[in-house]
Amino acid sequence: MEALERVVANRPAIPTFRTSAHDLRAAGFAFDTLACLIGRHESDIRLDEPVDWALGKDLLTDREIYVPLDAALLDRTRRNRFWMSSDGLASGNTPQEAILHGVLERIERDAYCLWQIASEADRFARCIDPVSFDDPLVDKLVSKIETAGLAMRLFDMTSDIAVPCVTAVVGPSKRRDGNIRFVEVTGGSGAHPSPVRAAVRAMTEAVQSRITYISGARDDLSQDVFQRPAPAETVRALDAMPVVCSTIAASQRHGVGPHLDEVFNALREREIAPVIALPLTDGALPFHVVKVFIPGLENPEGARARRFGARAIAKAVFS
Repeated sequence: MEALERVVANRPAIPTFRTSAHDLRAAGFAFDTLACLIGRHESDIRLDEPVDWALGKDLLTDREIYVPLDAALLDRTRRNRFWMSSDGLASGNTPQEAILHGVLERIERDAYCLWQIASEADRFARCIDPVSFDDPLVDKLVSKIETAGLAMRLFDMTSDIAVPCVTAVVGPSKRRDGNIRFVEVTGGSGAHPSPVRAAVRAMTEAVQSRITYISGARDDLSQDVFQRPAPAETVRALDAMPVVCSTIAASQRHGVGPHLDEVFNALREREIAPVIALPLTDGALPFHVVKVFIPGLENPEGARARRFGARAIAKAVFS
């Protein structure tokens, strides 16, 4: 599905409309220039500048809204003034499935950014003992990881949005001081209304990253990545003291529709809007790909003109 997402985002099958933001405003159309995603050393879209727009929908208000097509593209063979990323790019069997995955990924990335801003002591204090989830699948995954000679730590990085977000770190259980390579300690994160599913996503993503390094499946990794030492702080995360948490509660809703309602309500509660979904596939395909934009949330690290948004700055200044 990730491969399908990237192929579609390379050349989306959607109509575009070339005009300026000024003319869109004059005609009464809603739009967002997505300035938060402008690439490093690139300029914002001027109000009088003609660009290609695509029509998305604000999921919180059900209104149509135009966004720059280039913000959704992943075509690295051409110059793009926007930061090209798969963040918020998601697929599913139905449009609702794809939207849920995309919105949860944006919430997860925002939570991870805010979690990183906290001090090391505060981050490590949120280390969760896997038994807290009281779930057989979590227990089975932990057993497999430990049997492979690895150690794992789970951290609760849930933000003020209150959608459960978990990040996992996996590395050697027996470590050679000062001789741990970058590829030996991998991480993964997950968000979901169900804390268990958030944890499972984090754990399996961390393992997936490790397997990818071992198999050499990616051709965009240079040789120095396999020789680079792991950051000391990342290695120290494996020694964080897990705490049994008795407050983890399962989601009371089940199914894509109820989960979407739950997530949208959480965003409304924090006054985070708009939540824009841009469909990228035509109706003839047996799957759906969307790009989700939530400008009010923080983005992962990347080559953008604006590294942090208002939420990260506020946390850094006032926390």
